[in-house]
Amino acid sequence: MNKPIFLLVWLFFVTFAPPLGAEPLPAERTLSPYFFVEGEADGEQFPLLGTKVEVAVSGVVAKVKVRQQYANRGSKPIHARYIFPGSTRAAVHGLKMTIGERVVVAQIKEKEAARQIFAAAKHEGKNASLLEQQRPNVFSMEVANMLPGDNIDVELDYTELLVPTEGVYEFVYPTVVGPRYSNQPEQGAPAGEQWVQNPYLKTGSAPRTAFDLNVTLAAGMPLQEVICTSHAATVGYDSPDKARITLATSEFGGDRDYILRYRLADKEIASGLLLYQGEEENFFLLMAQPPARPLPAQIPGREYIFVVDVSGSMNGFPLDASKRLLKDLVGSLKPEDSFNLLLFAGNSETMAPTSVPATADNIRRALALLDRQQGRGGTELVPAMHKALALPRGESVARSLLVITDGFIAAEQEVFRTIEENLDTTNVFAFGIGSSVNRHLIEGIARAGQGEPFIVTDPGEAPAVARRFCEYVAAPVLTDVKVEYQGFSAYDVEPVKIPDLFAQRPLIVFGKWRGERTGAITVSGVNGAGPYTQSFQVDTVEPQPANEGLRHLWARERIARISDYNTRQNDPEQRAEIVNLGLTYNLLTAHTSFVAVDEVVRNPGGQGQEVKQPLPLPKGVSNLAVGGGGMTPMTATPEPETWLLAGLLLALAGIRFRFAHLVTLSSLRALFRAMCRGRQ
Repeated sequence: MNKPIFLLVWLFFVTFAPPLGAEPLPAERTLSPYFFVEGEADGEQFPLLGTKVEVAVSGVVAKVKVRQQYANRGSKPIHARYIFPGSTRAAVHGLKMTIGERVVVAQIKEKEAARQIFAAAKHEGKNASLLEQQRPNVFSMEVANMLPGDNIDVELDYTELLVPTEGVYEFVYPTVVGPRYSNQPEQGAPAGEQWVQNPYLKTGSAPRTAFDLNVTLAAGMPLQEVICTSHAATVGYDSPDKARITLATSEFGGDRDYILRYRLADKEIASGLLLYQGEEENFFLLMAQPPARPLPAQIPGREYIFVVDVSGSMNGFPLDASKRLLKDLVGSLKPEDSFNLLLFAGNSETMAPTSVPATADNIRRALALLDRQQGRGGTELVPAMHKALALPRGESVARSLLVITDGFIAAEQEVFRTIEENLDTTNVFAFGIGSSVNRHLIEGIARAGQGEPFIVTDPGEAPAVARRFCEYVAAPVLTDVKVEYQGFSAYDVEPVKIPDLFAQRPLIVFGKWRGERTGAITVSGVNGAGPYTQSFQVDTVEPQPANEGLRHLWARERIARISDYNTRQNDPEQRAEIVNLGLTYNLLTAHTSFVAVDEVVRNPGGQGQEVKQPLPLPKGVSNLAVGGGGMTPMTATPEPETWLLAGLLLALAGIRFRFAHLVTLSSLRALFRAMCRGRQ
């Protein structure tokens, strides 16, 4: 901007800027996270003492118990709310609350009924807890009527299936919910989105809660390697197939995903058939070994569009890891491949109007463009995806769109819908980068795109993950996949349709069965070597009572298909089906919740302070993820010109005018943007 225009902007601000320190207009405030102001309150503001997690892995099923310890260290009654993450594959099926010697087992209820029960107990002065699902991987716990000196323990139980990829099993426990960007106005925002507006501690703040996690691993087959890649941990072996993993106590581990990986001896995987025979229903789980990969000569040319998040939450480690990752990905392309680069924050820009050949010059050009990025602004992924999908495409090439992001957005359903609408023309894959990514988004992109999620939690992992991605997208492992049942009466099978398999991981099929335990299940398809068939005899497998978790896992899989990643909104039939599944199988869902009430009245009238437990920022995420260090929610699209605008306002901090109401901040921002565009 030249001097005359700058002076014009300055004069305009001097004349019409609203008084500094005044409350922003409601329309300017969005439903976004904010910083907790340190030192403004006592211990009442941090009721969560700690989280302890006990994990028992048996074969391919993990049973997890999460114990949250709450305490009121203040001087008056409080009602606490805590936002915490979970696995996207978790089937949450139990909750209990302990107050002193009293134990209350929670009941599963339709969401609105559960909330009414909780509200009534809260008003009457009873201890109560309410567990709700905000996203398939984001939950909220509310605890009512905690008196000074109280200690309350809340335990939740969930089950999940562990599926190996390339012979590696992985158990992930997310520890913190990263700040979600939202462009919805604060006023009038849906009740189900209010969790987005949560307080966060600034980067470098001392931990206010404790975190511990222990795993007992019984693989059923000899173990070759067990390693925790995210935390300092000790691995002890009880036998060749059993191990115990405990966290070191020297560091706080509650600011990043806990990741445990293990291999079986000789890179074996536990494939086969599991059966459970219940009083009313029978369930099965099939894990079919994948075939070998096709030869490189059978791989066609491809087009890759890299959609890279350069928003404020990516500043620091995530963006640095993205740069390294992209360098490895682009550098490994074949000369006959083509690619493009689209960078997005509040707005987006492409490297070229059409994809370019993967030459050395074009690769250097892409890397130079990415190197200039610093990480600023909001996270507008949906417009960026529309822009990428609209780019001209070449003939006779398979287009793959790769999204690289930490996923700190609140518009997941719009992303899934965009992918589904373009699935016939574009393969979509996702790289989640960060110590605590939004796995619902990353894994949801994979599910909607019928592909595999890729996640980098540490900069050193980028090269290996990049290599795995390149191998993965080179060609499918199995196409035209079919699962058929001969003499075995299977029904309610999930998934309904089976896409091409890209990764070397087992094919997973859940279902119910009735009648005699006879016949066979056959998996068929085509790979690089030709036709492929694998059969499993049902009568050779005995149902086991220990497989009772299959009923929860089946129901969770069905809910995931019809709810978590489905794009139908406010469908009454869909809602009724989810409620029925939740109530029948005792599962937490988007429309069912767990509520526990102790009938002893301890705080007549239910008066107390409402407290939102502040969360730590995920490891490696800077203050820019929450408005660049401010104390109020960030605006919808905090682009670079907004920061300059703020700087100009600060420079005029001593100037106030009585007619400031004549011009809104929106009009000032619009004027400034128009001037900037006029000089481009």
